[in-house]
Amino acid sequence: MTEIALIGNPNSGKTSLFNLLTGTSQRVGNWPGVTVERKSGNVKKLKEISVQDLPGIYSMSPYSPEEKVARDYLLSNHADSILNVVDATNLERNLYLTTQLIETGIPVTIALNMSDVLKNQGKSINSDKLAYQMGVPVVATSALKNTGVDKAVKKASQTTKGSVDSIQYPTYDAKFEAAIAQIIEVLGQTVPERSSRFYAIKLFERDRLVEEELDLSPFQKKEIKDIIQITEEVFTEDSESIVINQRYAFIERVSQMAQSQDNDFKMSASDKIDKIVTNRVLALPIFAVVMFLVYYLSIQTVGTMGTDWVNDVLFGKYVPEFVTGVLEALKVQAWLQSLIIDGVVAGVGTVLGFLPQIFVLFICLGILEDIGYMSRIAFVMDRIFRRFGLSGKSFIPMLISTGCGVPGIMASRTIENERDRRITIMTTTFMPCSAKLSVIALIAGAFFPHNPWIAPSAYFMGMIAIILSGIALKKTSFLGGYTSPFIMELPSYHLPKVDAVLRYAFGKAMSFVKRAGTIIFSLTVLIWFMSSYNFTLHSVDTENSILASLGRLLAWIFTPLGFGNWKATVAALTGLAAKETVVATFGILYNNPDATETTHSLWVSLQGDYTALAAYSFLTFNLLCAPCFASIGAIKREMGNLKWTLVAIAYQTGLAYLVSLIIYQLGLVAFYGKPVTLWTGLALVLLLVMLYFIIRKPRQVKEKVITLDNLSLSHN
Repeated sequence: MTEIALIGNPNSGKTSLFNLLTGTSQRVGNWPGVTVERKSGNVKKLKEISVQDLPGIYSMSPYSPEEKVARDYLLSNHADSILNVVDATNLERNLYLTTQLIETGIPVTIALNMSDVLKNQGKSINSDKLAYQMGVPVVATSALKNTGVDKAVKKASQTTKGSVDSIQYPTYDAKFEAAIAQIIEVLGQTVPERSSRFYAIKLFERDRLVEEELDLSPFQKKEIKDIIQITEEVFTEDSESIVINQRYAFIERVSQMAQSQDNDFKMSASDKIDKIVTNRVLALPIFAVVMFLVYYLSIQTVGTMGTDWVNDVLFGKYVPEFVTGVLEALKVQAWLQSLIIDGVVAGVGTVLGFLPQIFVLFICLGILEDIGYMSRIAFVMDRIFRRFGLSGKSFIPMLISTGCGVPGIMASRTIENERDRRITIMTTTFMPCSAKLSVIALIAGAFFPHNPWIAPSAYFMGMIAIILSGIALKKTSFLGGYTSPFIMELPSYHLPKVDAVLRYAFGKAMSFVKRAGTIIFSLTVLIWFMSSYNFTLHSVDTENSILASLGRLLAWIFTPLGFGNWKATVAALTGLAAKETVVATFGILYNNPDATETTHSLWVSLQGDYTALAAYSFLTFNLLCAPCFASIGAIKREMGNLKWTLVAIAYQTGLAYLVSLIIYQLGLVAFYGKPVTLWTGLALVLLLVMLYFIIRKPRQVKEKVITLDNLSLSHN
């Protein structure tokens, strides 16, 4: 089995190539952090070849977790060959990583991706000249059009450690080469001969991780230190700057020989569009309009048409009538009929009823991602985040969390600063995921059918909660400190690929269906049992059930929030297991046999028990409170200890309670004309306290000065 390492800069098309080669559907995005751990798969047409999809990195200096994953794998000696995906539209910056990969001693093949995009810009790269200068095979590819991909992997499989006797390394200044040769001589047998040049250059850079990894003798350390100091005096620069400048001098020579450009320079269509959508004044209003349209299409119009039919006709009439007929024909016991009809069909059916809205939402988001717009939003939000002392890298987990909180939490691994990473983990699940979308759709449809802003407000509420939480937490002594830099690129716009968008939306929809068929199914059975029996296990009506008793016991907690009803209390608590269960619980507890095909029975029942303000308070609490068990498990894994996990859960739930209380209590006075009460005063005090924590001066945090992570990028 030949093992090929697939590696490249973020957004170079690496994961797209991996999907084409292996036939898998790994997530593809126009931002760094999509791949945060190594993934593997066999090539469809060449089963004897295994491909390892490594995280997108800019450098072999492991400043971030994903860079460490890639570096550790390459130096583990498992890879037979490297397929380096290079973005042809950003050749010089991409080749910086290539020079380091060649120095590992593992044979490299360059997949020159996006060559078609470069051609549209009036530029071209001569693959033969590039191959000659770099000393490695070069294959032009296009992941978008699926051209050259098979040829690239075949070439990589033929260019392995077993078939390549010697490596042609990048050539630098003679004085620098002399210094590296001396360090290699000092190292001797300390490192493998194949990767000795890589280790020598890293030691010259004073790479701390390599220094700690190698068990050098005091003599070796002194000799290497003397070599570095002498070379620094010769170049009148520090060692790291020397390496950076040497690499870019080599890359500049290569690119000048390999690249050509039309005489008439034309601003690309992407640049023209970016002048508008990334404009300092227009960017946010445009983003607000775009997200309004996304939620308007999915929640208020197109998606609602499908949901209305599924809820009222499919699960409101046809499925219950069909299942009832089958059960009666089989003479099934009454209790089992109740379990299946009132429990499973009512609960799971209510959740699945929102599938059309979820599918439409992810088609819209998939289109925005595929055309390259979402990466622009990451760029725009980074500008805003950094103004408040936050890391722009936090926005990437936010975007990913709109699908599911678990991968969003995992995406926080790309954040180097531990404090920024913890803040991101604590706040990223404020974004409405697909599970929360069912709650949003239920509340918006039942209480605000003619208000198109309710659904988008949930999205922006999550974003605002993240920003304000970040500002407040950043000013604390235990989460304050410097902000890690966020470096990303803006890919060219292109028309969305229909199959890619549908595959993305279908994957999200199927994930929702699987949860409905597993977790939600199990919970609906439990909820049905607890709503049908009392503590002595006698069949009773819902009002006298176990669930009602437990709900009434805890309902007082939510009374100040406007939904001190035992049914809403139970729904909010079951939402901790899975947010879809909120809707499933209401579906079971408010089973209305008098509903017609054109009337949402659940909507009518909810409208009888809650005001619109109480419903919005309920929505707010469920959006911001602790996420589902799966996300809590992800928080535990990423935080690394129980203490920080409990802090995160407590913060999320506490903030959700406070915001809901403020909305409901102040809303009573503002919208319903209710008199001011003690609760109103408490809400005002809490609001002022929250504002204080946001606007107060930050606490001073003592920490070491850290060198800018990827200095190499400043030369782009």
